[in-house]
Parts: sequence; C-alpha cells; structure tokens
Amino acid sequence: MNKSELIDMVADKADISKSAAGEALDAVLSGITGALKKGDSVTFVGFGTFSVSKRAARDGRNPRTGETIKIAASNQAKFKAGKALKDALN
Repeated sequence: MNKSELIDMVADKADISKSAAGEALDAVLSGITGALKKGDSVTFVGFGTFSVSKRAARDGRNPRTGETIKIAASNQAKFKAGKALKDALN
C-alpha cells in the first residue's frame, strides 16, 4: 500500500474527502517526525511505538576497493509493534 492508497482508504472509512484525508495524514506524519526529531518516542497503544535509535560512528569497508572508511554517527527511526498488531498478524 502506498500513500495515495492509504489516503483513499482513510477517506472511505472516515467518510471525508480525499483532500481532507490527505491533510490529516500529512499532519499525523509531520507530528510523528517532529517528535522523533526532538528525541521523543510516539506510542499508539495496541499498534506500536516509534522511537529514535542512535548509531555510533564506526569503520566500514568500501566493497569495490577494500579501502577502510569512516561511517559517521547517525540517528535512525525504529518501530516496535504492539501486542494488538502482532496478534492481528498471527
């Protein structure tokens, strides 16, 4: 499912226009992104939790030349599924 298909589904289930569903989805994604940028986690009870994980700097290897390179430290988003989501899938 892509973003436009999700917007269509939300518009159908909530009985709202596609443009309103698109704006609502953009607002939710923006809110999640903003919270993660601040280092907070976002929890939807029963669905799951989005959080930020810090990756330390490390040495890597260029597969083409075999040369050792430095990989900078970075932050990455993580998602941990909640119990209700796990149960729904199994």
